[in-house]
Amino acid sequence: MTVKDSPYKRERITLSGQVQGVGFRPFVYRLARDIGLTGWVINDSSGATIEVQGRASQIDLFTCRLMNELPPLASIQKYQRTQLPLCGDEKDFEIRPSQGGEIVDAQVTPDIATCSDCLRELFDPDDPRYHYPFINCTNCGPRYTIIERIPYDRVNTTMSDFPMCKLCASQYNDPADRRFHAQPVACAECGPKCWLIDNRGKQIFCDDPIATAADLIMNGRIVAIKGLGGFHLACRADDEHVVNRLRRRKNRQAKPFALMVANLEKAKEICHVPAEAEKLLTSPQCPICLLERRDDAPIARNVAEGLSTLGIMLPYTPIHHLLFAARDLPALIMTSGNVSEEPLIKDNDDAVAHLGRIADAILVHNRRIQRSIDDSVVQVRTDGSIMIFRRARGYAPRPMRLTFSKDKQSSFISTTHTHKESENLEAKTILAVGAELKNTICILRNDQAIISEHIGDLKDGRAYRHFIRVINDLENLFDLSPDIVAADMHPQYLSTVYALDRSAGKLAGRKPLPIIRIQHHHAHAAACMAEHGFDGEAVALICDGTGYGSDGAVWGCEVMKVSLVDFVRLGYLRYFLLPGGDAASIETARPALALLRDALGKEFANTLIVKNLNLDERKLHAIIEQMDKGLNCPKSSSLGRLFDAIAALCGLASENRYEGEAPMLLEAAIEKGIDDEYPFAISQDEPFQIDVRAMIRQIVEDIIHKVDVGIIAARFHNTAASFLYASAMRAVENTSLKTVVLSGGCFANQYLTLRLVNSLQSQGLEVLTHRQIPCNDGGISLGQAVIADSRVKQKVEIAKWSKQNVPGDTC
Repeated sequence: MTVKDSPYKRERITLSGQVQGVGFRPFVYRLARDIGLTGWVINDSSGATIEVQGRASQIDLFTCRLMNELPPLASIQKYQRTQLPLCGDEKDFEIRPSQGGEIVDAQVTPDIATCSDCLRELFDPDDPRYHYPFINCTNCGPRYTIIERIPYDRVNTTMSDFPMCKLCASQYNDPADRRFHAQPVACAECGPKCWLIDNRGKQIFCDDPIATAADLIMNGRIVAIKGLGGFHLACRADDEHVVNRLRRRKNRQAKPFALMVANLEKAKEICHVPAEAEKLLTSPQCPICLLERRDDAPIARNVAEGLSTLGIMLPYTPIHHLLFAARDLPALIMTSGNVSEEPLIKDNDDAVAHLGRIADAILVHNRRIQRSIDDSVVQVRTDGSIMIFRRARGYAPRPMRLTFSKDKQSSFISTTHTHKESENLEAKTILAVGAELKNTICILRNDQAIISEHIGDLKDGRAYRHFIRVINDLENLFDLSPDIVAADMHPQYLSTVYALDRSAGKLAGRKPLPIIRIQHHHAHAAACMAEHGFDGEAVALICDGTGYGSDGAVWGCEVMKVSLVDFVRLGYLRYFLLPGGDAASIETARPALALLRDALGKEFANTLIVKNLNLDERKLHAIIEQMDKGLNCPKSSSLGRLFDAIAALCGLASENRYEGEAPMLLEAAIEKGIDDEYPFAISQDEPFQIDVRAMIRQIVEDIIHKVDVGIIAARFHNTAASFLYASAMRAVENTSLKTVVLSGGCFANQYLTLRLVNSLQSQGLEVLTHRQIPCNDGGISLGQAVIADSRVKQKVEIAKWSKQNVPGDTC
């Protein structure tokens, strides 16, 4: 009988995708053994290769189950089946060791929520890991937070502190076991332990520290809990007095707190949970989901004062699950264990030193956390779409594969910038250092973009030092040495200062690097384009609070023609003053006064509306004098500051006590069912200007006539969507482009975004919005990296800005 006629066949299956470092080979091993196939599986430079031999029906069943029963973290992008000659002496299926072909990136994977198998064992009294707070397997548990170096073996993780017992070692070495090569595997006999201490570091002796912590929380105490990537501060979310105590101790005036509830059913008692949110809440990533709050939610109002949404997540570590199982706990505040705006605390000694003045007790453990990482935050929108606001635990540092076409080139290179850098740069690796707020960094190598976890506001010294640690950490962990550094044009961003120092060779142990400076809003657009694999030309609407413009002004509502190489500014919000510079991003009356002055003329100070801003006379006159004399009053086109101003005029917010508070309150105030809008104008010159003076005058009239704030908020949002739509259509007409990119922090506003997207799509336009990459400054580093890479690949003369030849100064 020939091979062709034989009922037995042999096939090679080559796969690419997320198949390394995710338990894929043990899964293939168990599946092949279960079906009765012989052969082998190996990791290689493209992903994984499998050879299987058996009856044709068995192989077909194998490939079907292979695609449909993947481990939680695995995904297959491409696979190919090839017929091979039979191997006559093969008797078993085996996992073959990689032969130097493993993908380095795949060895550093995100931390993952406890899987259903481990949960079942956690609460099974007959299981050896019953109630063990560090249970994990190949499909779940810590990864990124424990790895010290590659290769990802136990000796190179913080679990090297814990030699395996006989049980754990046998499971670790058994390819048929779910814990095969699960580096954090442990049990109560050999693994980490937890205990409870008071806020001075003295141990609280008790039989069950987790249950005792639950009792303290139940009785209104604040407990710091060491988890996967650092400490949380936990307390009851249904007690206003407890919440106020936490705010006072943590120095967090108003910023919303995240919540954790026991299960999905409890989540549905608090928020409206659509199907997409259910998937996210129970996913391996288990992020915080921003959901619409129920009117009767048993949550204290001061958890998220004035907002219509709550951030909610489910337990994602065994400690969390045991905490809720120990007592019938209500929804808990589960917020970052730090003083506001400082980095997350991860070490036990630091927890006593810094959290002891906030928490009444601290639940600690002795599994070292190599690097801290915050919870990810995802917005689930009413149309079923999602957008990641903060990309951290569960997502970082998973590389993002860029899917641009290989030979497409930009058909325009803007002449608005001076290009002076060598054409001969051959970039292999690019380090992009991101923005000042919501900072992330990105390392781009070939088509793999490694985006760091959320780092935060670099103005805080501790956050800046953390920023430097993350750069060093990712370079070492992924064994990368950058050839180019990309940075923002803003001369005073600390990320830019770092890049300039590194470019000049001022950092010890770091070689000088060529630097590429990239305009902030161009980077926003490129980040969104990269997420969608779009490398053509597009119209971009970039709307945020601040970004350094090419003319030295504070940009923030920009209409651009963009490519991954350059941009042309087609239009913008008509400039208004920002009296006090940076102070205008905090005190909402400042942009409000500037816009009133612009719309009503210099006599605006005598109008009734100014008195509604509740400024004392001395401060009011000081701000007016600032504007009259032009003292520290940079020009701005910021849509974020326009939102601040309208919130101030409506009496919703006198200051931004946290970033974006005023716009969030304004969105929450919207009266449903209102389609009216205010007048505006778009100039005929190029670049055109969006003129909102008529809108401001009409809003003043509505306020004077005591029109409901909800109606004003709705009309304003409708107007903003309309002038952005009109601007996009003007740009589309002028450029004949059919793709519109939306990026910038203002598009975190769900009402504005969905209204604008619907209008643009109704005209047959392709609209690109963010999904997996934040629309805020957390996406800037990706955009910087992609632009730098594109400029080098297309051999464009790159603008090598120095501190002296960046235009203008900053506010």
